[in-house]
Amino acid sequence: MKRIQNILCVVSSRTRSRIALERAVLLAENNQASLTVISLSQPVSIGMGMPESGPISTELQAAKLEQSNRELGFLVDPYRDRMKIHSHVLIGVEFLEIIREVLREGHDLVIKTPESEDWLDRLLGSEDMHLLRKCPCPVWLIKSSASKSFRRVLAAVDVSDVYPSNEMKTRHVLNQQILEMASSLALADFAELHIVHAWQAIGERAMRGVLMQKRGVDVETYIAEVRKQRELRLNRLLQSVSNELSPDVIDYLKPQTHLVKGRARKEIPALAKSLQADLVVMGTVARTGIPGFFSGNTAESILGQIKCSVLAIKPPGFKTPVTVV
Repeated sequence: MKRIQNILCVVSSRTRSRIALERAVLLAENNQASLTVISLSQPVSIGMGMPESGPISTELQAAKLEQSNRELGFLVDPYRDRMKIHSHVLIGVEFLEIIREVLREGHDLVIKTPESEDWLDRLLGSEDMHLLRKCPCPVWLIKSSASKSFRRVLAAVDVSDVYPSNEMKTRHVLNQQILEMASSLALADFAELHIVHAWQAIGERAMRGVLMQKRGVDVETYIAEVRKQRELRLNRLLQSVSNELSPDVIDYLKPQTHLVKGRARKEIPALAKSLQADLVVMGTVARTGIPGFFSGNTAESILGQIKCSVLAIKPPGFKTPVTVV
């Protein structure tokens, strides 16, 4: 597994960001990774026709920046005796500045607390959704109410075989990344690892029609064969990941696999709820080469329903539409 080497943690208030910051520090320690902690400050706009670059607005911005740096110091300083931590405040639109920081410094993971405790109700169209769509590296949104250690990690993969050959390769690599990351986090917390693949038998509804039944089509045999093929592909994926990880990791974790029949946007959130999962690890982009392309309505629908922390992973080749200015 590619080791995490350069973590970016985004914090806000001391209370809401504590769990995310502690996670970032521990992950950096375990991976011997560098850690940068940032906070965001909005540009000062005084209005009333006063120029934004004038002396008053400049002084206000400097004062606000100084205050933000003090607050960031209060958050980070207790951890400096454990490791070296870089910290600074950025000014601007949150998701844009985070992504630009990733591009400038080559971060391979972003950890942050969602915008509010009701983040699932506000996620679509928000700063966090922009970040999930456009950040080139994995984004881990950790709820401030999350426990210090996970009990159950749920990894969602897609082992369907209905895509073009070039996309099949991309999806396989993405599935491997999802399982490797989920395995690593489950191992660190001694948590249960669950793996889900939601599948459908294409054409089942039509085959159950009166016309097809008259032609002697055995629908149940067809459905059983589709399920068997998905199970085989999932087992091959697990074997592939096992070969990439340290010896015996998969044997130790003994992941529980869930082949659920139905639409991913319905079945994955339902399983996460029934398992009381603490973290869902999933891919968010299906195709490469399309800047900012988000995986249709499926991923957004899943993200809008799950009630736990989320780690969203991009496939190799993803290109962000954001540029460094």
